[in-house]
Amino acid sequence: MNIYVLLKRTFDTEEKITLSNGKINEDGAEFIINPYDEYAVEEAIQVRDAQGGEVTVISVGSEEAEKQLRTALAMGADKAVLINIEDDIENGDQFTTAKIIGEYLKDKSADLIIAGNVAIDGGSGQVGPRVAEILEIPYITTITKLDIADGNVSVIRDVEGDSETIEASLPLLVTAQQGLNEPRYPSLPGIMKAKKKPLEELELDDLDLEEDDVEAKTKTIEIYLPAKKEAGKVLSGEIGDQVSELVQLLRSEAKVI
Repeated sequence: MNIYVLLKRTFDTEEKITLSNGKINEDGAEFIINPYDEYAVEEAIQVRDAQGGEVTVISVGSEEAEKQLRTALAMGADKAVLINIEDDIENGDQFTTAKIIGEYLKDKSADLIIAGNVAIDGGSGQVGPRVAEILEIPYITTITKLDIADGNVSVIRDVEGDSETIEASLPLLVTAQQGLNEPRYPSLPGIMKAKKKPLEELELDDLDLEEDDVEAKTKTIEIYLPAKKEAGKVLSGEIGDQVSELVQLLRSEAKVI
């Protein structure tokens, strides 16, 4: 089974993030595999172990993404592909990424493609479905369980806190939701093996793509950090007095009534 995973290098939202000239200051940021993509990598490995085949992890970005790809290889993926657009694209968007990945995958005879449900930086959840549309294959989003038998697929997906069961057939693209699995940590032997596993680096020219072919369809107007939250107030005294004070605060400070 040919299994492909779409992986994004993104900043760690648990660490401090600073902005410089309207952009995230990468010098002071910590970068990781997008957490939802970790679920995708883990699921791909489990499917391969059960069904046989090969797991290839794909990332579009800069050379720095090699670190995250090597981590995926250390987890157990077989191969990695980095499509380096650093010198070609200054400001891409979801269309850019999907177009590039779709062009790479169009002749790869992929049986199963797994992407993260969303990226924690942009949160659009568009790339996976866009790739499926380009390849003209079905897709199912926000999956929390995946079973494959004889080319038939049974999926449980999260639907705003509820669940839905869907049956499909391969080839198929799915996006991984939290709860699908528990991603493994790379072992020391896995880390050592990852250094010798194949990691192919491509550029737009290798895919017969021009910059105009993947030009962004959207434009980012502004990036800003959320306003700092002020400390909450604790009301004291008799219940009646607290209610009166609360109403006054809602009128004068919160201005919600």
